Amino acid sequence: MIHPTAIIDPCAQIDANVTIGPYAIIKSDVHIGSGTTIGPYTTIEQYVTIGENCQIFQYAAIGCAPQDLKFHGEKTYLKIGKGSIIREFVTINRGTEAGGGVTEVGEENYLMAYTHIAHDCKTGRQVILANNSTLAGHIIIGDNVTVGGLVAIHQFVQIGDFAYIGGKSAVVKDIPPYVIAAGDRATLHGLNNVGLKRHKFPKSTLQELKKAYRIFFRIGLTVKQASERVKAETEQIPEVKNFIKFIINSNRGVTR
Repeated sequence: MIHPTAIIDPCAQIDANVTIGPYAIIKSDVHIGSGTTIGPYTTIEQYVTIGENCQIFQYAAIGCAPQDLKFHGEKTYLKIGKGSIIREFVTINRGTEAGGGVTEVGEENYLMAYTHIAHDCKTGRQVILANNSTLAGHIIIGDNVTVGGLVAIHQFVQIGDFAYIGGKSAVVKDIPPYVIAAGDRATLHGLNNVGLKRHKFPKSTLQELKKAYRIFFRIGLTVKQASERVKAETEQIPEVKNFIKFIINSNRGVTR
């Protein structure tokens, strides 16, 4: 299922059950898994691995060289997990040697049109990046995160699991798991209750997370004071432990 106008390097490794549309360009050292569809006019650069059953729509630019002045042609990589959907005009850059050499898009991600993922970023499972989401370099996004349209995220920021970032936000500090953040500059607006309920979090878990959120962000305590109080006053379920660990380990500082 390869259109005759597609240009494919003979060194590319493409499963027999892959569909490639008109005028697509596939360069050397590319691996494409079974069931994946590559749309018309898409370019897949060197050193890219694409998992099974992905959909890449027209005009996407996948695995381009990093937009980093320190990059001088080193051999770096991009990995895209199985079941991911990459819409029109999405751009994803490979890693840099200084940043570990790999950009990773997790399984079952949905990258809407004009999304940009820069060098050395890593996204978890089932991440949604809405139209014109822009990730600078070295960003880490957890599982089941939703990023609204026209959001810009500063380099080295980390986003915790199940967080929701509202459209047109500018994110310059880390976003803890399970919360809603929005604004320029982004601030927190409580737990992501709708998202957590959709993922069938028990009511008891939401109650404990609400207690932890209030202690950290509503009563003016330091991180150390808040973490000690959360440990003393909440049930130490995995979600609360994850919430505490993320905040304590934040390097850029946590959005408040």
